[in-house]
Amino acid sequence: MTAPLPKAELHLHIEGTLEPELAFALAERNAVTLPHASAEELRKAYAFEDLQSFLNLYYELMSVLRTAEDFADLADAYLERAAAQGVRHAEIFFDPQAHTARGVPLETVLAGLGRALEAAPERHGISTRLIMCFLRDQSAESAMETLEAARPWFGSLITAVGLDSAEVGHPPSKFREVYDRAREAGLRLVAHAGEEGPPEYVWEALDVLKVERIDHGIRSLEDERLVERLVRDQIPLTVCPLSNVRLRCVDRLADHPLPRMLEAGLLVTVNSDDPSYFGGYAEDNFQGLRAETGLTDEQLRRLAANSFRASFLSPAERDAHLKEVESYRFG
Repeated sequence: MTAPLPKAELHLHIEGTLEPELAFALAERNAVTLPHASAEELRKAYAFEDLQSFLNLYYELMSVLRTAEDFADLADAYLERAAAQGVRHAEIFFDPQAHTARGVPLETVLAGLGRALEAAPERHGISTRLIMCFLRDQSAESAMETLEAARPWFGSLITAVGLDSAEVGHPPSKFREVYDRAREAGLRLVAHAGEEGPPEYVWEALDVLKVERIDHGIRSLEDERLVERLVRDQIPLTVCPLSNVRLRCVDRLADHPLPRMLEAGLLVTVNSDDPSYFGGYAEDNFQGLRAETGLTDEQLRRLAANSFRASFLSPAERDAHLKEVESYRFG
Protein backbone atom coordinates (compact mmCIF):
# COMPACT_ATOMS: atom_id res chain seq x y z
CA MET A 1 0.00 0.00 0.00
CA THR A 2 1.37 3.41 -0.98
CA ALA A 3 2.19 5.75 1.89
CA PRO A 4 0.04 8.91 2.05
CA LEU A 5 1.19 12.10 0.38
CA PRO A 6 3.42 14.10 2.79
CA LYS A 7 1.61 17.18 4.05
CA ALA A 8 1.32 19.82 6.76
CA GLU A 9 -1.89 20.43 8.68
CA LEU A 10 -2.48 24.11 9.45
CA HIS A 11 -6.11 24.19 10.59
CA LEU A 12 -6.71 21.70 13.40
CA HIS A 13 -8.49 22.30 16.71
CA ILE A 14 -7.03 19.89 19.25
CA GLU A 15 -10.32 19.81 21.17
CA GLY A 16 -11.98 18.76 17.91
CA THR A 17 -9.92 15.56 17.78
CA LEU A 18 -11.69 14.09 20.82
CA GLU A 19 -12.95 10.77 19.52
CA PRO A 20 -16.02 9.32 21.31
CA GLU A 21 -14.03 6.39 22.70
CA LEU A 22 -11.44 8.69 24.29
CA ALA A 23 -14.20 10.97 25.57
CA PHE A 24 -15.73 8.05 27.46
CA ALA A 25 -12.34 6.88 28.75
CA LEU A 26 -11.55 10.37 30.10
CA ALA A 27 -15.07 10.69 31.53
CA GLU A 28 -14.52 7.49 33.49
CA ARG A 29 -11.07 8.63 34.62
CA ASN A 30 -12.46 11.95 35.89
CA ALA A 31 -15.86 10.76 37.15
CA VAL A 32 -17.72 12.86 34.59
CA THR A 33 -21.18 11.77 33.43
CA LEU A 34 -21.81 12.30 29.73
CA PRO A 35 -25.39 12.74 28.42
CA HIS A 36 -24.94 9.77 26.08
CA ALA A 37 -25.16 6.07 26.88
CA SER A 38 -22.21 4.96 24.73
CA ALA A 39 -19.60 5.99 22.21
CA GLU A 40 -21.88 4.69 19.46
CA GLU A 41 -24.77 6.85 20.64
CA LEU A 42 -22.48 9.87 20.92
CA ARG A 43 -21.23 9.37 17.37
CA LYS A 44 -24.85 9.46 16.15
CA ALA A 45 -25.15 12.94 17.68
CA TYR A 46 -22.58 14.20 15.17
CA ALA A 47 -25.29 15.41 12.77
CA PHE A 48 -25.09 19.19 12.65
CA GLU A 49 -27.39 21.80 11.13
CA ASP A 50 -24.83 24.61 11.28
CA LEU A 51 -21.76 25.86 13.10
CA GLN A 52 -23.63 26.63 16.33
CA SER A 53 -25.17 23.15 16.62
CA PHE A 54 -21.66 21.73 16.36
CA LEU A 55 -20.24 24.17 18.90
CA ASN A 56 -22.89 23.21 21.45
CA LEU A 57 -21.72 19.58 21.47
CA TYR A 58 -18.06 20.58 21.11
CA TYR A 59 -18.11 22.61 24.33
CA GLU A 60 -20.24 20.04 26.16
CA LEU A 61 -17.68 17.28 25.57
CA MET A 62 -14.81 19.43 26.81
CA SER A 63 -16.02 18.67 30.33
CA VAL A 64 -13.97 15.44 30.26
CA LEU A 65 -10.69 17.37 29.87
CA ARG A 66 -9.53 18.11 33.41
CA THR A 67 -5.86 17.29 33.95
CA ALA A 68 -2.54 17.74 32.17
CA GLU A 69 -2.60 14.00 31.48
CA ASP A 70 -5.95 14.39 29.69
CA PHE A 71 -4.59 17.09 27.38
CA ALA A 72 -1.43 15.09 26.73
CA ASP A 73 -3.47 11.99 25.85
CA LEU A 74 -5.73 14.04 23.58
CA ALA A 75 -2.83 15.56 21.65
CA ASP A 76 -0.89 12.30 21.44
CA ALA A 77 -3.93 10.48 20.03
CA TYR A 78 -4.28 13.13 17.32
CA LEU A 79 -0.57 13.04 16.45
CA GLU A 80 -0.65 9.25 16.09
CA ARG A 81 -3.59 9.47 13.67
CA ALA A 82 -2.04 12.39 11.80
CA ALA A 83 1.25 10.56 11.29
CA ALA A 84 -0.62 7.63 9.74
CA GLN A 85 -2.22 10.11 7.31
CA GLY A 86 1.06 11.55 6.06
CA VAL A 87 1.20 14.67 8.25
CA ARG A 88 4.81 15.77 8.77
CA HIS A 89 4.07 19.10 10.47
CA ALA A 90 1.01 20.29 12.41
CA GLU A 91 0.10 23.80 13.54
CA ILE A 92 -2.44 23.14 16.26
CA PHE A 93 -5.16 25.42 17.64
CA PHE A 94 -6.33 25.31 21.24
CA ASP A 95 -9.06 27.28 23.05
CA PRO A 96 -7.80 28.40 26.48
CA GLN A 97 -10.95 30.36 27.39
CA ALA A 98 -13.09 27.24 26.98
CA HIS A 99 -10.99 25.56 29.67
CA THR A 100 -10.31 28.38 32.11
CA ALA A 101 -14.06 29.12 32.14
CA ARG A 102 -14.55 25.58 33.46
CA GLY A 103 -11.97 26.08 36.19
CA VAL A 104 -9.10 24.32 34.41
CA PRO A 105 -5.97 26.48 34.81
CA LEU A 106 -4.10 27.59 31.71
CA GLU A 107 -0.96 26.03 33.23
CA THR A 108 -2.67 22.62 33.24
CA VAL A 109 -3.70 22.87 29.61
CA LEU A 110 -0.25 23.94 28.44
CA ALA A 111 1.59 21.40 30.58
CA GLY A 112 -0.34 18.58 28.93
CA LEU A 113 -0.20 19.88 25.37
CA GLY A 114 3.45 20.82 25.77
CA ARG A 115 4.35 17.31 26.92
CA ALA A 116 2.77 15.70 23.85
CA LEU A 117 4.14 18.24 21.37
CA GLU A 118 7.66 18.02 22.75
CA ALA A 119 7.62 14.25 22.23
CA ALA A 120 6.02 14.43 18.77
CA PRO A 121 9.15 14.57 16.56
CA GLU A 122 10.69 11.43 18.04
CA ARG A 123 7.43 9.61 18.83
CA HIS A 124 5.49 10.38 15.64
CA GLY A 125 7.88 12.06 13.21
CA ILE A 126 5.85 15.29 13.32
CA SER A 127 7.05 18.81 14.06
CA THR A 128 4.50 21.15 15.63
CA ARG A 129 3.56 24.73 16.41
CA LEU A 130 0.87 25.78 18.91
CA ILE A 131 -1.66 28.50 18.09
CA MET A 132 -3.70 30.04 20.91
CA CYS A 133 -7.20 30.96 19.72
CA PHE A 134 -9.57 33.53 21.16
CA LEU A 135 -13.28 32.76 21.26
CA ARG A 136 -14.80 35.50 19.13
CA ASP A 137 -18.20 35.25 20.85
CA GLN A 138 -16.48 36.23 24.10
CA SER A 139 -15.41 39.80 24.85
CA ALA A 140 -12.26 41.46 23.56
CA GLU A 141 -11.40 42.14 27.22
CA SER A 142 -11.45 38.40 27.95
CA ALA A 143 -9.21 37.79 24.93
CA MET A 144 -6.75 40.40 26.15
CA GLU A 145 -6.67 38.86 29.63
CA THR A 146 -6.00 35.45 28.06
CA LEU A 147 -3.21 36.85 25.92
CA GLU A 148 -1.48 38.38 28.93
CA ALA A 149 -1.93 35.23 31.03
CA ALA A 150 -0.18 33.19 28.33
CA ARG A 151 2.77 35.55 27.96
CA PRO A 152 5.23 33.25 29.84
CA TRP A 153 4.79 30.66 27.05
CA PHE A 154 5.29 33.00 24.09
CA GLY A 155 8.03 31.70 21.83
CA SER A 156 8.82 28.63 23.91
CA LEU A 157 5.46 26.91 23.27
CA ILE A 158 2.96 29.36 21.77
CA THR A 159 3.90 30.53 18.27
CA ALA A 160 0.78 32.37 17.11
CA VAL A 161 -2.71 33.57 17.97
CA GLY A 162 -5.95 32.83 16.14
CA LEU A 163 -9.64 33.63 16.28
CA ASP A 164 -12.39 30.99 16.22
CA SER A 165 -15.87 29.96 17.44
CA ALA A 166 -19.17 31.54 16.29
CA GLU A 167 -18.32 33.85 13.41
CA VAL A 168 -21.52 35.67 12.42
CA GLY A 169 -22.00 38.88 14.38
CA HIS A 170 -18.42 38.91 15.68
CA PRO A 171 -16.26 40.71 13.10
CA PRO A 172 -12.48 40.51 13.32
CA SER A 173 -12.26 44.26 14.04
CA LYS A 174 -13.64 43.53 17.52
CA PHE A 175 -10.18 42.17 18.37
CA ARG A 176 -7.98 44.89 16.85
CA GLU A 177 -6.22 45.82 20.11
CA VAL A 178 -5.65 42.20 21.08
CA TYR A 179 -3.96 41.48 17.75
CA ASP A 180 -1.91 44.67 17.99
CA ARG A 181 -0.62 43.47 21.37
CA ALA A 182 0.09 39.97 20.05
CA ARG A 183 2.02 41.41 17.10
CA GLU A 184 4.08 43.59 19.43
CA ALA A 185 4.91 40.45 21.41
CA GLY A 186 6.34 38.80 18.29
CA LEU A 187 3.56 36.26 17.72
CA ARG A 188 2.36 35.18 14.28
CA LEU A 189 -1.24 36.03 13.40
CA VAL A 190 -4.08 34.01 11.83
CA ALA A 191 -7.88 34.23 12.05
CA HIS A 192 -11.00 32.34 11.00
CA ALA A 193 -12.93 34.40 8.45
CA GLY A 194 -15.25 33.83 5.51
CA GLU A 195 -16.66 30.45 6.57
CA GLU A 196 -20.17 31.51 7.64
CA GLY A 197 -19.25 35.19 7.84
CA PRO A 198 -19.17 37.43 4.75
CA PRO A 199 -16.16 38.40 2.60
CA GLU A 200 -16.01 41.67 4.58
CA TYR A 201 -14.72 39.66 7.52
CA VAL A 202 -11.80 38.47 5.40
CA TRP A 203 -10.97 42.07 4.47
CA GLU A 204 -11.05 43.01 8.18
CA ALA A 205 -8.82 40.10 9.15
CA LEU A 206 -6.28 41.23 6.55
CA ASP A 207 -6.43 45.01 6.98
CA VAL A 208 -7.42 45.47 10.64
CA LEU A 209 -5.88 42.43 12.33
CA LYS A 210 -3.10 42.16 9.71
CA VAL A 211 -3.13 38.35 9.72
CA GLU A 212 -0.75 36.23 7.67
CA ARG A 213 -3.24 33.42 6.99
CA ILE A 214 -7.01 33.16 6.63
CA ASP A 215 -8.61 30.08 8.19
CA HIS A 216 -11.45 28.84 5.94
CA GLY A 217 -12.03 31.81 3.62
CA ILE A 218 -14.32 29.95 1.20
CA ARG A 219 -16.73 32.89 0.93
CA SER A 220 -13.89 35.00 -0.47
CA LEU A 221 -15.01 33.79 -3.89
CA GLU A 222 -18.06 36.05 -3.58
CA ASP A 223 -15.82 39.13 -3.89
CA GLU A 224 -13.75 39.42 -7.06
CA ARG A 225 -11.57 42.19 -5.65
CA LEU A 226 -10.84 40.10 -2.58
CA VAL A 227 -9.82 37.12 -4.71
CA GLU A 228 -7.47 39.39 -6.67
CA ARG A 229 -5.95 40.62 -3.40
CA LEU A 230 -5.49 37.10 -2.01
CA VAL A 231 -3.89 35.89 -5.23
CA ARG A 232 -1.63 38.93 -5.57
CA ASP A 233 -0.33 38.70 -2.00
CA GLN A 234 -0.46 34.88 -1.92
CA ILE A 235 -2.29 34.90 1.42
CA PRO A 236 -2.79 31.27 2.45
CA LEU A 237 -6.31 29.93 2.99
CA THR A 238 -6.62 26.91 5.29
CA VAL A 239 -9.68 25.22 3.82
CA CYS A 240 -11.48 22.31 5.52
CA PRO A 241 -13.65 20.48 2.95
CA LEU A 242 -15.29 17.76 5.09
CA SER A 243 -15.99 20.35 7.77
CA ASN A 244 -17.66 22.65 5.24
CA VAL A 245 -20.01 19.83 4.22
CA ARG A 246 -20.83 18.71 7.77
CA LEU A 247 -21.63 22.29 8.82
CA ARG A 248 -23.81 22.88 5.75
CA CYS A 249 -21.56 25.59 4.30
CA VAL A 250 -21.39 23.41 1.18
CA ASP A 251 -24.15 20.95 0.22
CA ARG A 252 -21.95 18.13 -1.10
CA LEU A 253 -18.22 17.53 -1.32
CA ALA A 254 -18.65 17.32 -5.10
CA ASP A 255 -19.82 20.96 -5.00
CA HIS A 256 -16.87 22.22 -2.95
CA PRO A 257 -15.28 25.37 -4.40
CA LEU A 258 -11.71 24.22 -3.77
CA PRO A 259 -11.02 23.28 -7.42
CA ARG A 260 -12.17 26.77 -8.47
CA MET A 261 -9.97 28.28 -5.77
CA LEU A 262 -6.95 26.40 -7.14
CA GLU A 263 -7.80 27.45 -10.68
CA ALA A 264 -8.02 31.08 -9.58
CA GLY A 265 -4.44 30.93 -8.27
CA LEU A 266 -5.29 31.07 -4.57
CA LEU A 267 -2.75 29.61 -2.12
CA VAL A 268 -5.22 27.09 -0.75
CA THR A 269 -4.43 24.25 1.67
CA VAL A 270 -6.48 21.23 2.83
CA ASN A 271 -7.05 20.53 6.52
CA SER A 272 -9.37 18.59 8.82
CA ASP A 273 -10.56 21.28 11.31
CA ASP A 274 -12.35 19.10 13.94
CA PRO A 275 -11.83 15.63 12.46
CA SER A 276 -13.51 13.49 15.11
CA TYR A 277 -16.73 15.44 14.54
CA PHE A 278 -16.52 15.91 10.77
CA GLY A 279 -15.70 12.43 9.56
CA GLY A 280 -12.08 12.54 8.54
CA TYR A 281 -8.48 13.52 9.17
CA ALA A 282 -6.07 15.17 6.72
CA GLU A 283 -5.61 12.38 4.16
CA ASP A 284 -9.34 11.59 4.35
CA ASN A 285 -9.97 15.14 3.10
CA PHE A 286 -7.47 14.70 0.27
CA GLN A 287 -8.99 11.38 -0.80
CA GLY A 288 -12.53 12.72 -0.52
CA LEU A 289 -11.65 15.62 -2.81
CA ARG A 290 -10.03 13.28 -5.30
CA ALA A 291 -13.09 11.00 -5.36
CA GLU A 292 -15.77 13.69 -5.42
CA THR A 293 -14.24 16.59 -7.34
CA GLY A 294 -11.84 14.80 -9.66
CA LEU A 295 -8.67 16.51 -8.48
CA THR A 296 -5.62 15.14 -10.28
CA ASP A 297 -2.45 13.77 -8.71
CA GLU A 298 -0.61 16.96 -9.61
CA GLN A 299 -3.32 19.13 -8.06
CA LEU A 300 -3.07 17.08 -4.87
CA ARG A 301 0.72 17.48 -4.98
CA ARG A 302 0.23 21.24 -5.33
CA LEU A 303 -2.07 21.27 -2.30
CA ALA A 304 0.53 19.38 -0.25
CA ALA A 305 3.28 21.76 -1.35
CA ASN A 306 1.03 24.72 -0.51
CA SER A 307 0.61 23.38 3.02
CA PHE A 308 4.34 23.61 3.67
CA ARG A 309 4.70 26.98 1.91
CA ALA A 310 1.92 28.38 4.11
CA SER A 311 3.40 27.02 7.34
CA PHE A 312 5.45 28.76 10.02
CA LEU A 313 8.40 26.43 9.44
CA SER A 314 11.87 27.84 8.79
CA PRO A 315 12.91 28.10 5.12
CA ALA A 316 15.29 25.14 5.52
CA GLU A 317 12.62 22.93 7.08
CA ARG A 318 10.09 24.00 4.46
CA ASP A 319 12.46 23.23 1.58
CA ALA A 320 13.22 19.75 2.92
CA HIS A 321 9.50 18.93 3.02
CA LEU A 322 8.91 20.40 -0.44
CA LYS A 323 11.59 18.11 -1.86
CA GLU A 324 9.79 15.12 -0.31
CA VAL A 325 6.50 16.24 -1.85
CA GLU A 326 8.12 16.71 -5.26
CA SER A 327 9.67 13.23 -5.21
CA TYR A 328 6.47 11.51 -4.01
CA ARG A 329 5.09 8.91 -6.42
CA PHE A 330 1.38 8.19 -6.41
CA GLY A 331 0.37 4.53 -6.32
